[in-house]
Amino acid sequence: MNQYTREFKTNIKIAFPVILGLLGHTVVQMIDNIMVGQLGATELAAVSLGNSFFFIAMSLGIGFSTALTPLVAQADGNSDIKRVGQIFVHGFFLCTLLGLLLFLAVYLSRNQMFRMGQPEDVVFLAFPYLNWVAVSLIPMIMFQAFRQFSDGLSLTRPAMYATLVANGINVILNYLLIFGHFGFPKLGVEGAAIGTLISRITMLIYIVLYVKYKKQYQKYDLTLKFSQMKLFLIKKIFKLGLPSALQMFFEIAFFVVAVWMSGLLGTNSQAANQITLNLTSMTFMVAMGLGATAMIRVGNQFGKKDYLELKRIAFSVFLLIIIIDVFFCAFYLIFNTELPWIYLDNNGIQTSSDTLEVVAIASSLLIISGFFQITDGLQVVVLGALRGLQDVNIPTTLIFISYWLIGFPVSYYLAFYTPFKATGIWIGLLTGLSCSAILLFLRFKFKTDKLIIN
Repeated sequence: MNQYTREFKTNIKIAFPVILGLLGHTVVQMIDNIMVGQLGATELAAVSLGNSFFFIAMSLGIGFSTALTPLVAQADGNSDIKRVGQIFVHGFFLCTLLGLLLFLAVYLSRNQMFRMGQPEDVVFLAFPYLNWVAVSLIPMIMFQAFRQFSDGLSLTRPAMYATLVANGINVILNYLLIFGHFGFPKLGVEGAAIGTLISRITMLIYIVLYVKYKKQYQKYDLTLKFSQMKLFLIKKIFKLGLPSALQMFFEIAFFVVAVWMSGLLGTNSQAANQITLNLTSMTFMVAMGLGATAMIRVGNQFGKKDYLELKRIAFSVFLLIIIIDVFFCAFYLIFNTELPWIYLDNNGIQTSSDTLEVVAIASSLLIISGFFQITDGLQVVVLGALRGLQDVNIPTTLIFISYWLIGFPVSYYLAFYTPFKATGIWIGLLTGLSCSAILLFLRFKFKTDKLIIN
């Protein structure tokens, strides 16, 4: 056991800035939801519906950008300074182009909300919200190029600083624009979207200036010159980026479909689903941070071709996330009835029946969420380790099977053909995530055993 636990300190040191940055972003989402939740369940459901379109596009952009981290980590492990700079330049170009394409895709498809059978008043509020949030995809995906490049160098603090600064701005703008304080217009749900857009532009500007002026980056040539673009590097990034994008797409789309299915069950189910997703995403950020750690450290050892050390370090991250998520599981099980009230007003006997129903549904969903903390955390960390090995094609297939051939049918059947309703949707999520964790772990063990033997 000591061969794994002695790596915990290094794992946490790398992961902590990533986790803090991701948590900062998620806390702001939570504050957004709390602020919007004060307006009513319909407004909260509108944010959930609007974000469902955004999250699908975001998953493709962020998933694609993760290809940069293992490539940079491998080049850094080989002390190939020139290649590190080349990977960033090509990756930034591709991420910028992808951000523009994803914005257009979301903007042009937003009318589909009116054809999805969602509550009409929810769609009416979600439409202008999505207009603004769609634009924020461009700076967000550009930011990801800088983030993944810096993470690949094990410099995880810049993205944390950028995120925390931007999130502070987001909270202030949301307070002003949602409720119309200090002479600002009262824009409600649309105000939350405008605040999000401005904060993401700020986030990009911050990390650009940080990378430009900090001495750790001075030795790399990060100048974008189209005349020096290399086709083989574009192909290499695509070879890793496309499957990585599909991996994240399959998972996020699974949760987005859960939002849509809960919308078909009614506004209260959709609002409860949004509360549970937001709370769950808070603890999931710890797993995401450790997944990035696994990708960085495995990528370094892969570049050095030290496969025994690679496997030992990876297993240390797996063990760490299991220990942490056991505590998160207990937290959700103990406080499942209290947590939903963070988002809604408790007026005692005068509390509306809709609010009470949202709380009751969310409480039951949090019980299931507690159980899938462990498998969800493990699967994202193992997936990070596989990306560090640059093994992305087979894992993409395993994720598709787990979520869409196993998890989704369970969700759909239990939601619409049994009394479980919204709870049934989350039982399907738990099933898919558990299958993914098992299959990805077996894949990692197979790949590392093969590397060691050869």
